[in-house]
Amino acid sequence: MSKAFTREGDGEEEDKELPDTGPAIPPGTRNYMTPAGAERLKVELRRLLDVDRPEVVRVVTWAASNGDRSENADYIYGKRRLREIDRRIRFLTKRLEIAEIVDPSKQSSDRVQFGATVEVQDEKGGRRTYRIVGVDETDARRGHISWISPMGRALLRAKVGDTVTLRRPGGEEDLEIVALRYEAIE
Repeated sequence: MSKAFTREGDGEEEDKELPDTGPAIPPGTRNYMTPAGAERLKVELRRLLDVDRPEVVRVVTWAASNGDRSENADYIYGKRRLREIDRRIRFLTKRLEIAEIVDPSKQSSDRVQFGATVEVQDEKGGRRTYRIVGVDETDARRGHISWISPMGRALLRAKVGDTVTLRRPGGEEDLEIVALRYEAIE
């Protein structure tokens, strides 16, 4: 049969195969998160539930009332957007349910742990500052790295004065820990 005469769905079948949005947490590990990171996810979830989803439902309802849905772009796009929003809501809900909130400002250790702010110096004398955060909080531009990232794993359990080796595709890099502190992360 020619493809021209087959009924096209509204994309729901294809969407079922799409993964949840967000970085994966390795099986058997905890979903550590800072209070600020958890709050950002809660704000996004509230916005999706209270603003975005009701608006899309309103548009889809209006589009459906216009009649033929098979060629109604507002309806088709709206249904697809609604599935995206629902998928993100499920993802955020699951992540927040399993989150283990760790406040860095209430920690003290001479070793790098979750929530630490670490200053390192490379072999050329360049200094960089990293904050060890949860997988949902990473932001490379701000120096926020996941505790399960290669850099995060290299730094964990090190202390000031230690040299850690970071293995990258381009080769290895030695980094010396020059400062370590625990403070609230925004």
